[in-house]
Amino acid sequence: MVTTTKAIRLIVIEGQTLFAKALCKVLAADEELKVVADARSIADVQLASLQPDLIMIDLDGHAVEIADAIRQCREQVPRAGVCVLSTHLQPEVMQRCLSAGADGYVAKDVVPAELIRAVKSIASGISYVDPRIAGGLLRRRSLLNGRPDLDELSPRETEIIRLIAGGLSNKEISSRLKLSEKTVKNHISRIFSKLNITARTQAAVHAIKTGMV
Repeated sequence: MVTTTKAIRLIVIEGQTLFAKALCKVLAADEELKVVADARSIADVQLASLQPDLIMIDLDGHAVEIADAIRQCREQVPRAGVCVLSTHLQPEVMQRCLSAGADGYVAKDVVPAELIRAVKSIASGISYVDPRIAGGLLRRRSLLNGRPDLDELSPRETEIIRLIAGGLSNKEISSRLKLSEKTVKNHISRIFSKLNITARTQAAVHAIKTGMV
């Protein structure tokens, strides 16, 4: 008996038609993804009737404020994930989108495989941010910053979160901190448990959304 997996339903909101069509083609090439619509703005598509699993919104070149666009998505399809797509690599821009309620932030210069990985991650309920941007944000600000909700994390755990957000693997963290990989894995397990998260990218997202950085 062959088991079929329900495809992830996507809507692409992109102001540049040529880029939108190219993006849809990249996404549709994966059999686990199904682009059900693309439009130039939120107003041009019936979100509620299409019931997407994920909405990709272009941040650039729109008159509508991103917070308003995300709010409209939440009102029409509360269960859908929202991913912002942008040319901006500035940490502050990403933070603004996440604070407005986005589940993910993807830079337009990523390779197709990474874009698809991000889409699948967000659709499964796991937040995604570009590690290059998250790493820059965490490096520029103090993660502890004197906030009570960070008291749970030890200085070593804080250090490891910074390295995770910077895109380092367990092996690279082990080498950087001169710890065994087993010790690094144990620290990461405790961090995940304390923050109630299950994935590496969520560590950076959690820190940004809750004002830890």
